Amino acid sequence: MRDRSVDRWSNLTLLCSFARERRCWLQRVIIAMSFRDMSDPRPIGVFDSGVGGLTVVKALRDRLPNETIIYLGDTARVPYGPKSPETVQRYALELADMLIQKNAKALVVACNTVSSVALPLLTRKSFVPVIGVIEPGARAALQATRNRHVGVIGTRATIRSGAYEKTLHAADNNVRVSSRSCPLLVPLIEEGLFNDDVTERVIIRYLRPLLADGIDTLVLGCTHYPLLGTAIARVLGHEVTLVDSAQNCASAVQETLDQKSLRSPATERGELHVALTDAADNFLSVARDALQLSFGEIELQPLP
Repeated sequence: MRDRSVDRWSNLTLLCSFARERRCWLQRVIIAMSFRDMSDPRPIGVFDSGVGGLTVVKALRDRLPNETIIYLGDTARVPYGPKSPETVQRYALELADMLIQKNAKALVVACNTVSSVALPLLTRKSFVPVIGVIEPGARAALQATRNRHVGVIGTRATIRSGAYEKTLHAADNNVRVSSRSCPLLVPLIEEGLFNDDVTERVIIRYLRPLLADGIDTLVLGCTHYPLLGTAIARVLGHEVTLVDSAQNCASAVQETLDQKSLRSPATERGELHVALTDAADNFLSVARDALQLSFGEIELQPLP
């Protein structure tokens, strides 16, 4: 008969081995639990495929000045819109893990494409709160529309997923939704062509069918698009209300931090740290000129 003490020793050895392999993960869990019911000075992790997520960062900095933010832009693999859901999910898990390793207390998915195809997976895999951009944007659109006809523009992946339609109809089955993918807008924004004639002609080409369809509210279903807010508003005129997913996402982040007692102490002075997966020529000009964001040296973050 096998000695029970041997079995106990074997089990203990296995547990120790498991603990060593999972030590970093366990340490992060313990740190997260230790901040329950108190203020939490750890940073908020924000990620996107490129410069678009900076519109969410700007909204967060304005709304939550005491919070430190780590922004991770996957400039090596932008744009995400044309890629398959499986590829976007893999990218999202990689970026989320990088931010968790930097001790993020919450993850903000500052990308409609990722929010549309990977948010449930990220929520399931993460032990910190995960906030996307689609639900806050849809909620704001329903509050804004007068004729119950909402337009949505986004990347191919976002529009193909039907995420906005599902979210809007889940809240109001009578709302009418007209959607249109705008694949050329992200490359134009990444090139910094905000006030270019070519950009305006592309916007007109994309929005004309939605205006003809009778929308009275338009959701900017990509966090890049607020950088074209002035040009888009000029094409739409005064009768159509613009819904900025970045602003509404920031509001949802604030609600989540308050609900879970994760706000930084009032005495904290929030900082912004930026990491990119590849050099981006126009990143600094967009961040500093278009959004008036200030930060130190950009870290180049190697992909796994």
